[in-house]
Amino acid sequence: MAYNEDIAHYTCYRATAPIRIDGKLDEADWQAAPASTPFVDIVTGKAAWFDTRVRLLWDERCLYFGFSAEETDVWATLTERDSKIWFDNDLEVFIAGPDAYYEFEINALNTIYEVFWIWQDMYREGSPYNVPEWDPAGQRLLIIDGIGGHVHPRGKRNGFLDWDFPGLRHAVHVDGVLNSRQGKDRGWSVELAFPWEGMRWLAGGRPLPPKDGDIWRIDCSRFQQIGPRGERLDPGAGWTWNRHGHYDSHIPETFTFVHFSNQPVRPIGSEKPV
Repeated sequence: MAYNEDIAHYTCYRATAPIRIDGKLDEADWQAAPASTPFVDIVTGKAAWFDTRVRLLWDERCLYFGFSAEETDVWATLTERDSKIWFDNDLEVFIAGPDAYYEFEINALNTIYEVFWIWQDMYREGSPYNVPEWDPAGQRLLIIDGIGGHVHPRGKRNGFLDWDFPGLRHAVHVDGVLNSRQGKDRGWSVELAFPWEGMRWLAGGRPLPPKDGDIWRIDCSRFQQIGPRGERLDPGAGWTWNRHGHYDSHIPETFTFVHFSNQPVRPIGSEKPV
């Protein structure tokens, strides 16, 4: 089954100063970090009606994401952790390993949803996932072979709904007034910090943090439940860093190639990018 071969490549530079996780992308390092191309329709690749971009940075402790999402009426309703956040407008991260991947979603109320996915063909002798920690028995699971009518050639995977990324930090900043129909909002931004020690199940033997030149497959996306005229959408619009060709964000072959660089994102003490 053919997938989009026009996949983005992104260079993730090293942060030069601590990143304060407050949802505001106001540090000099964020200003220097390259922004992604605007997210596009997940199926067609056409332009979205709101601009959405992401920036990545890393240091010895964490991998950082900084999202900026244009929005004229920022709203969110779900407040319970691991709610079905995609029923609100959300921003999402997928981090892939060779045989598993991690899914993260967040809404403008800073409510999150996490799942760790393992391909079922990895439950065999000698597999790193064929251990008690990942035994499906007695676990709260979601099992899929695809989303939106698309079936992945690799087949089914187990989604562990109670897995939490160790040490994860997350924050949201709303440029406007959340859940108010008065006035016009400008959008919202999100900062995320994923400690490298929590990536060991995704590393597949690669060093943590990555060494200079290492490449990981990472995708970022946005699902929008309100249309450009304020109408409720069913299904919601899906916007991703790369076109997937299907209404399915769970296709690792379409994830961006993220190249890790030891080069600092800007000269130390400078407000300018490298």
